[in-house]
Formats: sequence, structure tokens, C-alpha cells
Amino acid sequence: MANTRSRAQTTVDPDEVARFAAMAADWWNPRGQMRPLHRLNPVRLGYIRDMACTQFGRDGKALDCLTGLRILDVGCGGGILSEPLARLGASVMGIDPAEENVAAARLHAEKSGIVVDYRATTAEALANAGERFEIVLAMEVVEHVTDVGEFVRRCGEMVKPGGLICAATLNRTLKSFALAIVGAEYILRWLPVGTHRWDKFVTPDELEAELKATGLKVIDETGVVYHPLADEWRRDDDMDVNYMMVAERPR
Repeated sequence: MANTRSRAQTTVDPDEVARFAAMAADWWNPRGQMRPLHRLNPVRLGYIRDMACTQFGRDGKALDCLTGLRILDVGCGGGILSEPLARLGASVMGIDPAEENVAAARLHAEKSGIVVDYRATTAEALANAGERFEIVLAMEVVEHVTDVGEFVRRCGEMVKPGGLICAATLNRTLKSFALAIVGAEYILRWLPVGTHRWDKFVTPDELEAELKATGLKVIDETGVVYHPLADEWRRDDDMDVNYMMVAERPR
């Protein structure tokens, strides 16, 4: 298995790229196909900010609390997460294999006056180029790659000693099948049918094992649960469906 992974050129799934590229024009529409991601953004942004400030000794209440930190947003899409991280002072590189998504991200950043280094490339290409970051993000992307272990390994290579990798994904449980696929795609129509495949969901134990295999140590994890009455996502102990995990590379 190790030899197979070392020869892999990319973990990008062309079908997944095409699916999300088709939504490029709708990335920044909070009432469109990306509405669930817009609703999810505050909780994942807050989690990344809090973990980064704890790790690097920053004041989380400061508007520029991420200044001086180089962050990679893998699978950035239209830049929904990259932009607010840049507003907090980080030097952000957002990458996506879909040219359409990168074009949408660049256009929105230009109109907003936000500086983000957007590139149509892959994590593997950046790792091969020797790029290194204080923080690497793989948010809502792990469940869309062809080889989770290889993807995590290559992302992990880019984390500097003392740095962090943060992943957000979906747990492979019967509850996640009922809520994230049947409920979100077929009943509520939050997402286009076929957005997710349950067999590609990753359990926390599986993700932690892959992070450990690349020399990273898991330091925190949290569930993310939707509260319908408030129409918002919140951190929770329940990791049965959505969850986030943070690991560090020892110094």
C-alpha cells in the first residue's frame, strides 16, 4: 500500500471536480446551492481562529489575530472561508483543482478588496514544490478525494513544525446517511442530489489514524450540529454526522 501511495500523482476525483465546478457561479449566493456552506462558515471559522490563537499565543478577540500566519485552504471553492481568514490578517493561499471555482474566488476577492493567493492546483503539486504553512485546512474536502490516506499525507507534509492541520468532514454512520444524504439532499434539498457518497465518509478513528501515520498528533476534535430553530450550526459533543479535527506537527 505504501508503494502505491508514493506513486500517486493526485487524489483529485475528476467527477467531484466537475460537480463543484458546475456550481461556480453560485458560490457567493447565500440563498443558492451553497447556502448550507454559508450557514456552516461561522462555526468553522470560529473553530479555526480559536485553535490557531491557542496554538500560536494570539488574542482571539483581536481583529488581526492571525497576522503573520501562512494558511493553506485546500479545496477553497469560491473562497467562502479563505476571505474571512485573510480579513483576520492571515496570509492565505486558496487552492482548488477547478479553474471555474478559482476564477469565481478571484473575482469576489478583487471586488471585496481582499488579498488571497488563489491558484488552480492540487495539494500534491504544492507539496512537491516544497510549500510549507503554519496552518493547512482541509474543510469539507476529505470525503471527496480518491485516497484519504494519500491526501492526508501530502497535506501533512506542508505543515511546519509546531503548525496545525484542520479537517472538517462527515462521519460514516447510519445517522449521517439519514441526515446528510437522505435528509439534506433528498428531502430538504439543501444540496444537489449526489453531492455526497456515504461510502466515502470518514470516521474520526480513521481520520486520526491517517493523521498519526504522517507524524501528526491530534489535539482537538468537535462535532458540529445544526439547530433548526436558530437556523445555525454549533459545536457539539455529537460527532455522529459532521465533525472537525485538529492535529499538530511536533516541533
